[in-house]
Amino acid sequence: MANFLETDRLVLRAFTAADTDHLLALDNDPEVMRFINGGRPTSRQAIETRALPRLLRDYPCWETHGYWAAQEKTTGTFLGWFEFRPLEEHSTAVVELGYRLNQAAWGRGYATEGSRALIHKGFTDLEVERVTANTMAVNTRSRRVMEKSGLFFVRNFTGDWPEAIESSEHGEVEYELTRTEWEQAR
Repeated sequence: MANFLETDRLVLRAFTAADTDHLLALDNDPEVMRFINGGRPTSRQAIETRALPRLLRDYPCWETHGYWAAQEKTTGTFLGWFEFRPLEEHSTAVVELGYRLNQAAWGRGYATEGSRALIHKGFTDLEVERVTANTMAVNTRSRRVMEKSGLFFVRNFTGDWPEAIESSEHGEVEYELTRTEWEQAR
């Protein structure tokens, strides 16, 4: 499959089984996983049987994936991944934006660059009407990426998670951007 999207510094491409070791390293970095599972390690079996199948899944409304491996364009270095998937399997109206990048990519603008490019593609090529994203309320870095990508704060909420992690008592936040808001900002 050809690359899904390219920016000045990134290539977003489909995942393959060859990405297992990249995902294992990413999901076993306690800082990367701090706001996702409290930094607990992930087994190879969990990557192979749960994570990778989710990342490889096609969405019928697009006939393509909703998760994309992110590589540095000039070096091919695996940086992590981006999520841009429909919330409803057969509708492109609302998509969820997400990202998980390795620590070496933090603070370099990759998350914002990839997010902006996905939002642009969604509104111009994929018939998206609304982009939504959420994170833990205390995850200030992720919240800043959402804001820099053009999303607006919508609400605080408390998710029903099977296991509480540190700071989860502060709840989560939701951000969104509609096609109309995006067009008006251009």
